[in-house]
Amino acid sequence: MINETFYSTLETNALNNDSISIEDCKTILRDPSINLLSLLNAAYTVRKKHHQNKVHIHIINNAQNGSCPEDCNYCAQGKDATSDIAKYKLKSEDEMIDEAKIAYENGAFRYCMVSSGRGPKKKRIENMAGTIRKIKEKYPIELCLSTGFIDEDMAKELKDAGLDRLNHNLNTSENHYPKICTTHTYQDRLNTLIAAKKAGLDVCSGIIVGMGESDDDIIDVALKLQELSAPSIPVNFLIPIEGTPLKTLSTLSPEFCLRVLCLFRFLNPKAELRVAAGRELHLRSLEVMTLYPANSLFLEGYLNTKGAEAKRVYQMIKDAGFEIESTKELEDLIAKHNDTPAENHQQNDIVMKTQEDLHPVYNLT
Repeated sequence: MINETFYSTLETNALNNDSISIEDCKTILRDPSINLLSLLNAAYTVRKKHHQNKVHIHIINNAQNGSCPEDCNYCAQGKDATSDIAKYKLKSEDEMIDEAKIAYENGAFRYCMVSSGRGPKKKRIENMAGTIRKIKEKYPIELCLSTGFIDEDMAKELKDAGLDRLNHNLNTSENHYPKICTTHTYQDRLNTLIAAKKAGLDVCSGIIVGMGESDDDIIDVALKLQELSAPSIPVNFLIPIEGTPLKTLSTLSPEFCLRVLCLFRFLNPKAELRVAAGRELHLRSLEVMTLYPANSLFLEGYLNTKGAEAKRVYQMIKDAGFEIESTKELEDLIAKHNDTPAENHQQNDIVMKTQEDLHPVYNLT
């Protein structure tokens, strides 16, 4: 039976920026005698030291969607997926800037532009750099870009344009990676993160839990991100989208998801820890508890699936006693969405984004 000393030691180590042992990591994920509330309380103390009661809201823009040559088994955009998704080439600069405005007005702390594909050519980097400059000139918002594999020169050009972070998720451990993707390697992903760091960019990198990995694989990813000193870590829980090779529902309990988030907080105490895709599906009634280890979340869905309605997310943050890191007031955002019609789907439904969701600026009918 675990006593209270275990939780206080985890807390103390994290507050002192000391790591924890592999055995303690395994205990967090596996031990049936863990007191979940004590674990969450210890993680919250660490979270509060570095992030107070603030929540960072992130909004994703699918800058380019579908037709990807990579075979990542979890992804609806991959070459082997038969998922019913909208496919389009890179959005115009005007559309991306207009969507940045929408994200800012909805209280986003960070606007995340994501383009499908293996990686950009030099011309694409030049175009994105120009778009980044214009967004930065217009709106006081942090920018993150996810654009596949890039080298140090590309990363430097994006940094000089004003990009704050480059996202490239590890997704799973080096050992498990060949079971998830065969068209590139774990090392390819790691090389992109290293290139971004050398160019002076912050890196955003995380995991997808629920892809058949072991607890040891989860621990390996958390430790690798600790080694990289990643300042932004999204923790995703697999959304089993129809038409993807990993379409079978993973057996993740709300408690296990919370244990994973606590593990990542203890190993990466200063990081902006984001509860990302799948939180609604897997956490269910315990979704609000994710805000105790995590200090960031996505609003308005993920790459190809919808998430919780914005008003419900704002209200959840308020009801739990948290605030948002934004120039907008939480009360105003709640009031702004009061008249928004409720969507007719259950919390555990997997609902794909429509053309209107992916292109909120324009009427595509």
